[in-house]
Amino acid sequence: MIPTPQIFEMEIKVTPNDLDEQNHVNNVQYVQWIQDVAKGHWEDRASVAQKEEFFWVVVRHEIDYKQQAFLNDEIVLQTYVDEITNVTSIRHVLIKNKKTDKVLAKAKTTWCLMNSASKRPARIDENMKVLFQKKSD
Repeated sequence: MIPTPQIFEMEIKVTPNDLDEQNHVNNVQYVQWIQDVAKGHWEDRASVAQKEEFFWVVVRHEIDYKQQAFLNDEIVLQTYVDEITNVTSIRHVLIKNKKTDKVLAKAKTTWCLMNSASKRPARIDENMKVLFQKKSD
């Protein structure tokens, strides 16, 4: 468990490419957004050396779809890392409508840290764990 997880946030706007035949955001697009915000969090927090030495892969997605989103809706993606084992982390994602603050979807995703050279799971050490803690002011 991370003592005080750092919440990372991104904002996007729904485009025509995000829509399905019913003219609302396709469920597959939510999976892409979950990956995008996770990657954004990693890119924001990790050092250049860490990004060269490691990468993350998804082991499991659990997604609850709550509300629909439509063309031109402004969306807020929020994520934080909660639990960390030797090689995996549990990442939570909230996808919300910016205007109404209603939750559109929420996800719990298990990620595995991988070594770039060996392509094998890598141990998550203390230096890696502090990346996802809230920065002290």
